[in-house]
Amino acid sequence: MKKLLAEYQDTEHIDNFALIKAAEVRLTKTGKTYISILFSDRSGDLPGNLWDATDEQIKTLIPGKVVSLQGVRGSYRDQPQIQITHVRLTEAGEPDSPSDFMTHAPIKEAEMSEELSDFILSIANPTWNRLVRKLFTQYNDLFLKYPAAKMNHHAFGGGLAFHSLSIAKLAKNLVLQYPQLNQDLLISGALLHDLGKVIELSGPIATQYTLAGNLIGHITLIDEQIVLAANELHFDLQSEEMIILRHVVLAHHGLLEFGSPVRPALMEAEVLHQLDELDAGIQMMTGALEKTNSGSFSDKVFGLDNRKFYKTEEDD
Repeated sequence: MKKLLAEYQDTEHIDNFALIKAAEVRLTKTGKTYISILFSDRSGDLPGNLWDATDEQIKTLIPGKVVSLQGVRGSYRDQPQIQITHVRLTEAGEPDSPSDFMTHAPIKEAEMSEELSDFILSIANPTWNRLVRKLFTQYNDLFLKYPAAKMNHHAFGGGLAFHSLSIAKLAKNLVLQYPQLNQDLLISGALLHDLGKVIELSGPIATQYTLAGNLIGHITLIDEQIVLAANELHFDLQSEEMIILRHVVLAHHGLLEFGSPVRPALMEAEVLHQLDELDAGIQMMTGALEKTNSGSFSDKVFGLDNRKFYKTEEDD
């Protein structure tokens, strides 16, 4: 049985199948063409450069394709990579289904769907309940299947739902400790805050940013959907209920330079931002430490300021 990509060690020869998750044509300093490729399987990602790429390779080695990959596992700037010796599209009789190489949320889709329904039912505020219900009637299937990001946190099939529901669970428990928080507002914000990613991203296989994702971004995209839904439901957009719901969603990145058009100005908005950071950070650290031997430091985690994290003996 062949190893998964994450199981190879430095200097080991790789001869395996993988999914092309991303591919970018670039030029060397001397003007030669190469392709920067991100390979993926159920264990994670492994980047590599295909030097002196031909026109045929540029045309065929594109995101979403399954390939036969050969090379040597190495590292560059403390990050793992593969030194590619040969790569080609798979042939008849070889694996060719991208879904076989995708990582998925640790909870089944049916279970997440049930949790989502329970959280929506728990929203007692009738305005927010109807609005959330309407948006998930429209986007439920995509929400359950999409990743929460292209590269960083929860970048796997079902990651969007897994991340959003994790935050909703954290919010529900936090209200027990801090009853001054508005649970309905927090739950509504947790479920909606990243829903714009079903428009921002292309899907769970070889995820790319859409045109709207690149030019507008998920925060503005979901606010637009909230406004459209509110208009269809004949809600007053100037009511306090609508304004504060939009605020917690718009402010969830916390800082203007991180994409939020406003900074949190409600307690619930600040809490949602902190829970979003916490859940994303824990997932990134968990993913890095899963590939780390006990008594060693992980690879650098880009989404956490390129820090490394130590795996203790007790973590095994």
